[in-house]
Amino acid sequence: MALLRRLLSPAPLALTIATLAGIGLALLAAPKPPPPTAAPPRLTLVPAAFADLPGWSEDAANEAWPAFRLSCERQMRRKPETSLGIAGTVADWSAACAEAALLADPDADTVRRFLEDRFRPVAALNGETAEGLFTGYYEPELDGALTPDETNRTPLYRRPGDLVQVDLGEFRDELKGQRIAGRVVDGRLKPFEDRAGIVAGALAGKGLEIAYVASPVEAFFLEIQGSGRVRMADGRILRVGFDGQNGHPYVALGKVMLADGLLERGKVTMQSIKAWLAAHPDQAAALMNRNPSYVFFRDLGDGPGPLGAQGVALTPGRSLAVDRKFLPLGLPVWLDASLPPVEEGAPPVPFRRLMVAQDTGGAIRGPVRGDVFFGAGAEAERLAGAMKQTGRWWLLLPAEVVARMAEPAS
Repeated sequence: MALLRRLLSPAPLALTIATLAGIGLALLAAPKPPPPTAAPPRLTLVPAAFADLPGWSEDAANEAWPAFRLSCERQMRRKPETSLGIAGTVADWSAACAEAALLADPDADTVRRFLEDRFRPVAALNGETAEGLFTGYYEPELDGALTPDETNRTPLYRRPGDLVQVDLGEFRDELKGQRIAGRVVDGRLKPFEDRAGIVAGALAGKGLEIAYVASPVEAFFLEIQGSGRVRMADGRILRVGFDGQNGHPYVALGKVMLADGLLERGKVTMQSIKAWLAAHPDQAAALMNRNPSYVFFRDLGDGPGPLGAQGVALTPGRSLAVDRKFLPLGLPVWLDASLPPVEEGAPPVPFRRLMVAQDTGGAIRGPVRGDVFFGAGAEAERLAGAMKQTGRWWLLLPAEVVARMAEPAS
């Protein structure tokens, strides 16, 4: 191939992805040179073969087929010339998606043959680094009520009507994947209230409450998951899904607690964070407010769900949240990672499977960074809470798109 490696890097204008490494106090009298600046994330694509994918022939790939078809159906509603970034255009997917629509219930071998005929794998790296971080999320279930009572007093809010959400990529290509939100005041976009302001009652009495739940901690983690279920006293279920964010940056509570010495390195999980907050109720609110980001929800009714950022229902164990700055939604991905062990000290469990990029997340940043959707229930919660594994992935792109990558530059 004339082009074995294609570098696709966002412009360095995005200062949020530039971080300084190794800054400490100067302990010597002589001045030290400034520490180097970490290289900005850069997606590198390396052509590969299906034989390079660990476990490719062993996966029950048909379990990912419903997710793939849903994404195809969504893509085909868009204009053929619509760009999908590294994945070409919608037109490049039309033949594969048309064929997929005719395969209602294929077995695993049929799915593999389909993908091998229509697609080509490319390894996705961050610069020259193949491995990245893979975490998990799930659909939690909270006890709640439609109106406040003595037990249920923490509101879940709808998106305010004056919240303006801006996709900066629509204005400049170098800002693709970046978003801000706020409200317009005197013709200018101003920051919206942060978490502390909203928790203190900035939105109270405006008719935005969808439901009330018993635990502010569980409400906080519902925001992190992005969707969930609220179970009423009579057994009815209200399903809610992400419908916007207040525009403030997401701050990971685990990192804050680690920096403050509240948790030990290597033992930061959703479960350990929840346990600490439950044991220190007098400090919990202030600690959670150090994450200024706040998520708004919408009522999803009783339809399939939860819905990801692509607008399709997520498939447990097969849907993946990615950074849309680097990867388009709807892309089939081969993931080579592991699951957290059931018992401490036990070896990790290999997690090699076909997945589909169908969602995004506030903490999902970088070209080799993914978040696995595990579904609902106790086991999904355990996996999502403990998942913090190193892994790598390959993107499956239409064969014609990969062929164009190999063409000599004119």
